[in-house]
Amino acid sequence: MKLEFVATCLFGLEHFVGEEIDRLGYTRTETIDGRVSFIGDERAIARCNIHLRCAERLYIKMGQFRARTFGELFEGTKNIPWENLIGREDAFPVKGHSIKSRLFSIPDCQSIVKKAIAGRLDNEYGMCWFPETKTKYQVEFFILKDEATLMIDTSGVPLHKRGYRAVAGAAPLRETLAAALVLNSRPRENVLLWDPFCGSGTIAIEAAMVMRGQAPGLFRRFAAEDFAVCPPEIFAEARAEARAMIHPTAFEAFASDIDEEMVRLTAANAERAGVSGIVKTFVADARTIRTGGRRGTIVTNPPYGERLGSADEVEQLYTQIGRHFTTLAPWQVYILTSCEKFERLYGRRADKVRKLYNGMIPCNLYQYFKFDK
Repeated sequence: MKLEFVATCLFGLEHFVGEEIDRLGYTRTETIDGRVSFIGDERAIARCNIHLRCAERLYIKMGQFRARTFGELFEGTKNIPWENLIGREDAFPVKGHSIKSRLFSIPDCQSIVKKAIAGRLDNEYGMCWFPETKTKYQVEFFILKDEATLMIDTSGVPLHKRGYRAVAGAAPLRETLAAALVLNSRPRENVLLWDPFCGSGTIAIEAAMVMRGQAPGLFRRFAAEDFAVCPPEIFAEARAEARAMIHPTAFEAFASDIDEEMVRLTAANAERAGVSGIVKTFVADARTIRTGGRRGTIVTNPPYGERLGSADEVEQLYTQIGRHFTTLAPWQVYILTSCEKFERLYGRRADKVRKLYNGMIPCNLYQYFKFDK
């Protein structure tokens, strides 16, 4: 069955999601801020949910049309063959967003879409009332510049929730963003990756999963596992494929922090993720770490207020690590922070800056990889 999908992501991660979709063998059709569309079959539902490291959710795209009025929204929604997925006793709750569009009232749009789907299913099943007691098909609409896209969520719990982080530290970094930071740094077998502000260990754990070929969604469930279009063997085959891709690695990731409690939390999370043999955890002050003669890369998200007492302490810390990390050259350094004065405090302009978002928090990834010989 040929289907169109939409993989959503944090702003700035579209490039990474697109590359992941390419590697899985699917054909991209469109990329906009926070969304990558592509074509696949029903097996893509399982494979993409299990394998995509940088996407937040995977949707089946049901239809797209102009919706400048409530009438157009109703008719466009009703023309979509919802019966191809939704059965007579299935639930179909509706939620959504509207941006730069004439239809801006979300509750009104929700009501119109719900009524239109019910009308379509009434025509198909001859039912004017639906019990909605069986499988849940979460319907989402997205209206951008009067163009409505109607989708069904196949993920359920967001994809950044891998399952290994039972407890997170203050201001936790999304797993999907951590994976993108790791991929951006181009990890290699013989190069140590070190996060000296590890918090709950997300960066180091995601790096270990990447380097051993462990799919991020291998050990969790997805909403689509209850869909009629996805018989159990589809997910069973996808999980078998993912397990076969795990391989031994000599790669090491250091996860250190000055806070002993954070180090204990990281060790527990790495154990749950199955990468405790790769992630080495220990207490250390980022301002005193040493290379030990090894090749290495620092990838980190230092605290910027949540775990420090004041803005002055943040600024002092950034100045101190700027001085110290220079002594680690030729190590490459990748630092994600929302601090707008970071480069001035760090004492050096970045070789490259990438705009990213941690949830709704705008951040910059400052990349240092050029050194004077």
